[in-house]
Amino acid sequence: MSVKIRLTRIGRHKDPFYRIVAADSRYARDGRYIEQIGTYDPAKGEKDATINEEVALKWLKQGATPSDSVKAMFTAHGIMAKYAESKSKK
Repeated sequence: MSVKIRLTRIGRHKDPFYRIVAADSRYARDGRYIEQIGTYDPAKGEKDATINEEVALKWLKQGATPSDSVKAMFTAHGIMAKYAESKSKK
């Protein structure tokens, strides 16, 4: 099972709102997911996304692959730096 960390759209027509989720790569974009990691409102920007750092780091350490947009959000919040630091300590 290949786990991806990606966005799931839950907003209305022309008013997008997204959940950041860990999901099996075979599931549909807006389908079933394993765990919710945070939320993202594109009207506010990447910096205002709410992300649970502990859960995000847990999934990254388990080998989940973030999508490009999620990776940019994680970088803006410093999660990718913490992940790289924890990886280099081993």
